[in-house]
Amino acid sequence: MTCILAVVLLTGCMVGPDYRKPDGTQELTISTTKHSGVQLENKDLSRWWAVFNDPLLTSLIKKAETGNLDLKIALARMREARAIIGVVDSGLYPVLDANGSIGWGKESESVTPQATSEQTRYDLSADASWEIDLFGRVRRSIEAATADYQATWEDHNDVLITVLAEVASNYLRIRTQQAQLQTSLANIVSQGSMLKITKVRYENGLATYLDVAQATQVLTSTEADLPVIRTALSQNITSLSVLTGEPSDLLRNELQQVHITPLPPETVTVGIPTDRVRMRPDIRKAERNLAAQTARIGIATADLYPSFSLTGTFGFSALNSGNVFNSKSQVYGFGPSFNWNIFNMGKIRQQIEVEDAKTEQALHQYELTMLKAIKEVEDSLVGYHEQRLRFEALQASREVLDMSTKLYKDGLTGFQNVLDAQRSLLSAENNLDLARGNTSIQLVGLYKSLAGGWNTQQNNL
Repeated sequence: MTCILAVVLLTGCMVGPDYRKPDGTQELTISTTKHSGVQLENKDLSRWWAVFNDPLLTSLIKKAETGNLDLKIALARMREARAIIGVVDSGLYPVLDANGSIGWGKESESVTPQATSEQTRYDLSADASWEIDLFGRVRRSIEAATADYQATWEDHNDVLITVLAEVASNYLRIRTQQAQLQTSLANIVSQGSMLKITKVRYENGLATYLDVAQATQVLTSTEADLPVIRTALSQNITSLSVLTGEPSDLLRNELQQVHITPLPPETVTVGIPTDRVRMRPDIRKAERNLAAQTARIGIATADLYPSFSLTGTFGFSALNSGNVFNSKSQVYGFGPSFNWNIFNMGKIRQQIEVEDAKTEQALHQYELTMLKAIKEVEDSLVGYHEQRLRFEALQASREVLDMSTKLYKDGLTGFQNVLDAQRSLLSAENNLDLARGNTSIQLVGLYKSLAGGWNTQQNNL
């Protein structure tokens, strides 16, 4: 009979709503506009940085994967959440405590006349209790803890995607700033030469002092840009140091040799946006948060019902150590018990309302996360496409300046034409350096929006 009762109790129903995954991911709609240079085909993006064919970038990515502290914090949160599942899961099983004691004492002779001497007492016992999860409070708690753990897994993946994209973006900015620095230095040499020519022509009466002053102003203006570029360059190196966990001095040595900013090929394959968005960890995390919160409604609802427990104790108690394990020294007792918060129903129902409202918030947060993801993908597709067009439009040569300088030396054109050409060249070359770097950075942003940078494996407990 006891076994039958136990089976009935163990197979009790779970109160509260059963979780169903929202249908939102089935209704994803992303713009189907085609962009030149971007192919929307299935592709593994777990190592998207290989498209730049830059060994140093790949090396920095690997360092970040093992040395980034945000990733280590995320991993620690995962271990914490996994351990919490074990803590909650233990509620399904009996609790067994062992106790033992030896005590010396004497009772009052006024109360117990025969207590004339000190006595030694030996006690050894084991206590057991088991709360029967009749209405699913513990099982709902396990559901919530499991979903929380899975959410931390997705959070780790989201951190990984962000960190790797930031490493690549910082690296590309560093290469862009190095290119700008070289461009400015080359222009300073060119403008310095032009200033010398102008001074010679002024001394020979072939140019005015205004020509000299203007040539000087162009040169000093370019020189004034150098500290700004060097400051930004240093800041990006220290940012990269934080991302990779590597000292900035080592990074400076690695980056000392200047290389042109890497560009992707003219056509890149980035996957199918709707499929990639479904794999985004931020969306999966929001969905797991919703699942956890739904389970908490059941946890709160279970408090409306009584909780049943089985308790028992067995042990030995004797005044002589030789009699401790004697059958006459046995002490035991067992029986069922229940607890019911009858007078707290109003409070419990309000707590259920609280969990219902939190679940509604979690649902809307999931929907909002999805909308933001779609926006990020669409913006990144357009941003990369347009930036690529800008870069192609800005590519030019030094022919205009070379021709103007030659004509000026030959006395066939005015000095203003040379100054205008120099200013235009510096601006054009700086814009070209920026456009080249921003083209690659925009592609990094596109890969990030499409959840590139991890192997999309499912986490199984």
